[in-house]
Amino acid sequence: MGDNFLLGERSVARIGFGAMQLAGPGAFGPPRDRAAALEVLRKAVELGINHIDTAQYYGPDVVNELIRTALHPYPGDLVLVSKVGAQRDSAGRWIPALHPEDLRAAVQDNLRSLAVERLDAVNLRLPDDNTAPYDFKALLDAMIAIRDEGLIAGIGLSNTTRDRLLEAVHHTEIVCVQNALNLLNRDSLPILRECQELGIAFVPFFPLASAFGGVNHLLTHPTLTATAHRLRALPSQVALAWLLNLAPNVLLIPGTSSLPHLIDNTTTTRIHLDQEAQEALNTLTPEALTLATPPLLTHRRCPRHPQPRDPPPTTRPPTAGLS
Repeated sequence: MGDNFLLGERSVARIGFGAMQLAGPGAFGPPRDRAAALEVLRKAVELGINHIDTAQYYGPDVVNELIRTALHPYPGDLVLVSKVGAQRDSAGRWIPALHPEDLRAAVQDNLRSLAVERLDAVNLRLPDDNTAPYDFKALLDAMIAIRDEGLIAGIGLSNTTRDRLLEAVHHTEIVCVQNALNLLNRDSLPILRECQELGIAFVPFFPLASAFGGVNHLLTHPTLTATAHRLRALPSQVALAWLLNLAPNVLLIPGTSSLPHLIDNTTTTRIHLDQEAQEALNTLTPEALTLATPPLLTHRRCPRHPQPRDPPPTTRPPTAGLS
């Protein structure tokens, strides 16, 4: 398993950093601990991460400012990737921004807030089917014009279908695809294989089957925890290693606002999944998860407890089993 892959013309480490969780809850508002957020960003670069995924609408205008404050002037090998196609309203709701002028304005906002003249790549974030009308050809033409003006180096697609991907590559170069993919959601595996054949970087989002808090049933699943225990690793590391093992063009951007979790994530490339582990993990499906999840108690009311934004690592194993 190689340690680097090309994102456009830039070679990046296969473990990057997704900056969304540095904002407040739900990627809205300022961080709970600004100093800690800045420390996480600086430590990420110190650990060799050279691919940071962000967006102007994380906050909004919060995460990009944190990146600029922590890292500007940027290291020469740092690749900054953003996305366009959405906005936030005053209540933090996600709203589509799917007109060509929206894309241009969003790119310019990213350039301003990150204090750069050109972004290494920008993903066009597409909505779920039938949730918002849009003219894909017009949006793609707008992205091509923005790239040809030198404001971005490469065009990516996020939340795309295989048909949209093939339509896009017929018209222009696509340097990366961001789609949901994890042990419990494998719907994008055909798109990953298409990207692999085309030499396009594939960047899974929600790699640990979590988004904005709540109970993470993947990381507590008995099959995953037992496999992690046998490998003397964390469940999160095993879940990420499974993704890396799928294809050499997979680039991970696990997000966290926790320094210990950041360090855990960066050691994922040292996890070796043997045949026993692969076979066990391949049994993990949403159906298997349902069977393994105990029924809810209905005879009494249970108190609510706030969930951590990052999944707790349960018991931290020794690192001797990392290879």
